[in-house]
Amino acid sequence: MSCLFQKMVTIIIPVLNEEKYIQDCLESVLSQDYPRNNIECLCIDGGSDDRTIKIIESYRAQHQQLFYLLNNPQRTQANAMNVGIAHAHGDYIVRMDAHAVYPSNYISRCVYYLDSFGYSNVGGAAITEGRGKYGKAIAKVLSSPFGVGNSRFRIGSASGETDTVPFGAFRKEVFEKWGGFDTRLVRNEDNEINYRIRKNGGIVFLANDIQFTYYCRDTIQGLAKMAFSNGMWNIITMKLCPGSMGVRHFIPLLFVLSILTLIALSFFHMFFAILLLLELLCYGVLDAYYSFSRSGNISAGVLQCLLFPVFHICYGIGSLRGIIRVLSGQYLKEK
Repeated sequence: MSCLFQKMVTIIIPVLNEEKYIQDCLESVLSQDYPRNNIECLCIDGGSDDRTIKIIESYRAQHQQLFYLLNNPQRTQANAMNVGIAHAHGDYIVRMDAHAVYPSNYISRCVYYLDSFGYSNVGGAAITEGRGKYGKAIAKVLSSPFGVGNSRFRIGSASGETDTVPFGAFRKEVFEKWGGFDTRLVRNEDNEINYRIRKNGGIVFLANDIQFTYYCRDTIQGLAKMAFSNGMWNIITMKLCPGSMGVRHFIPLLFVLSILTLIALSFFHMFFAILLLLELLCYGVLDAYYSFSRSGNISAGVLQCLLFPVFHICYGIGSLRGIIRVLSGQYLKEK
């Protein structure tokens, strides 16, 4: 294992107004068991107007050979990653998210898989947690098969080749051979780069012994906004990068379309009204099962029951918005 520790690793952390999370994230970087003289951590700021920059600069003042702060005028994560990659000295590029904290062996395990097996990109399981009553309930929604389908890194799966991983640890040569992140994408840039890796013969690997804690949104408004944006950008990504999105990304769209279609058809025949009621009944049963089976008490279960449809319906409506933008040709005119 000691020979693996000789490889240079560049950590890239895109940041934008992360004052609530960035300190814990940087502390977890400091806790890594990988030799510190073989790590550089590039924080790429997209124009934060809170205390994010001040916090990063305080860490840089204490660890000038470890932490660096770079600007990302374009603000998006895809641009942040490309800025970081252009300045990286590492053999391996480890993308980290400011909303997460990482165990001390995170980098060493990623390097082990990259170096020992030749994978192009390696990632682990996201243990989703939330802060406060709403954050904790949202975390359960985002780690439930009913909430996110077969997203392997969210629901806990066996190690193996996969379609995508969260954030990821890459061989730098991946970007040298196949290009950087697609800057047209505000969301799903990770899905697209992983699709491109797989299309060119590389391997994306999920290792279940690599884990990190991810802090999700902690308000209903934040969940709804995220779901809407994800749904919209799934459609736009499908237009710009065909093949990069999986079937699971469009289930909420189908759910919303089925409800709207059955409501419209119900005006013409009672049969469709019955189908609508059956669909909503089945959804309600699944909603209640997944909510109350994982909740600690009745109030938490009721809250989760409300959050699942908020997440799914906002996601589906976002996808409808994405379709409208694609059909109108406006999908690259606004972010």
